[in-house]
Amino acid sequence: MASEARPVQPKSILRGHKAQIHATAFIHRNERLATGDADGFVVVWDLTIMRPRAVWRAHTNAILGISGWGPDKIITHGRDNKLIVWKLSVDDESRMSTTLPLDPSTESRPDPWMLYMLEVNTMNFCSFSSCPFLQGSGNPGSELLVAVPNTLASEAIDIYHLPSQDRRYTVKLGDKNGMVMEVSISDHSSGTTLIAGYENGVAIAAQFTPESAAWTVKYRAQVHSQPILSLDISPSRDFFITSSADATIAKHPFPAQTISQKTNSGNSDAPSAAPSTNATNEAKGAKPRSLLAEALQNVPQPTTTPQVRTSTGTQVQTEPINVVNTKHAGQQSLRIRSDGRVFATAGWDNKIRIYSTKTLKELAVLKWHQAGCYAVAFAEIDPPADDTDKQSMSKENAPEKTQDAKSPDAKQESGSLTVIPKVIEMTVREKRIKEVMSAHWLAAGSKDCKVSLWDVF
Repeated sequence: MASEARPVQPKSILRGHKAQIHATAFIHRNERLATGDADGFVVVWDLTIMRPRAVWRAHTNAILGISGWGPDKIITHGRDNKLIVWKLSVDDESRMSTTLPLDPSTESRPDPWMLYMLEVNTMNFCSFSSCPFLQGSGNPGSELLVAVPNTLASEAIDIYHLPSQDRRYTVKLGDKNGMVMEVSISDHSSGTTLIAGYENGVAIAAQFTPESAAWTVKYRAQVHSQPILSLDISPSRDFFITSSADATIAKHPFPAQTISQKTNSGNSDAPSAAPSTNATNEAKGAKPRSLLAEALQNVPQPTTTPQVRTSTGTQVQTEPINVVNTKHAGQQSLRIRSDGRVFATAGWDNKIRIYSTKTLKELAVLKWHQAGCYAVAFAEIDPPADDTDKQSMSKENAPEKTQDAKSPDAKQESGSLTVIPKVIEMTVREKRIKEVMSAHWLAAGSKDCKVSLWDVF
């Protein structure tokens, strides 16, 4: 009698939250997993030992989103109308509390160092989206663009720049689409692409180029009958996928990047500013302005919002690449893996589903949770080592320069000393770190306050 195949089980279950899990994110090159719950707590787990390394209450209300920024920063977005950037490197974890939210604590849990804080809108339940600002003047990764729903108009989107904390743009892509439900932003050398999913099921993609100084709608399609719950852009930036409260999953074309022709040798990232009135008056020999006028000129003025217009010369795309009825309503937190081959969704029916990005075919169904799933996150496949790791590896693998001639690792050849590098065995911790970094992790957070960790293909 043939035995039935045993269902796939998670590699580990992380327990310790007292409220439902709303956000998950892998940080520090997959060595850490950050999870956020409905009470505003954030837990950073060490995946080499499956234990917490940092626990603090980042917000006074539910966490909407979490993301890493570089090797030592983490961004949290809460329903208390705040988006906060914290400094939390591996070295900073030593002063953090490891008492989980579920455990009673008489002492207050210290917060990481707060670097920046933005007052944002969270009425929409829409989490933020961020991307490196490639057109910036700083080092790669040192500047960030952050997209969130507008603080006043729920159908508009604000785009902020970090670390300056300036609001660069306010984009309104329509008047009859309802609230913004999900946003995703991507920056490239010739401009910025913004994708938004709305309450009426419409997905819109718009692009901004410095030459046009306007947001141009490139794609607009309505394939969902219910509000869009999540969307994600492929790593190769050639398509994006949306999921909704209905059972439909759709694959849309990513707008082609416009190749800009930069004629100015200076900074062309923003529309050029008109010369100041004082400089013009001095050039003409006119009487200088008063000190009061000079003081008023230095008062910060609100940034002019670039207008939104439809494409000119080319028709706005309206046809998606593929649309599939999965027969499973309520799939959210859609995430595409870093290799672009598969994507996963968190289902209200307690299941995590994995699909092919090429065909949208369902590849696997992961079931362990006893309540609805709200968040999923993929670990990065083959994450690059940072400079610190490269230096430490080079030091560990370097041959010893001072070695006695009688040492077994030294040979005397033709009167000269030849040094043979010593073979260094990996410690248990180093083996664990290597296994964690190479694993194809998928983390899922649920209403049952638990986080399941799966190793998928």
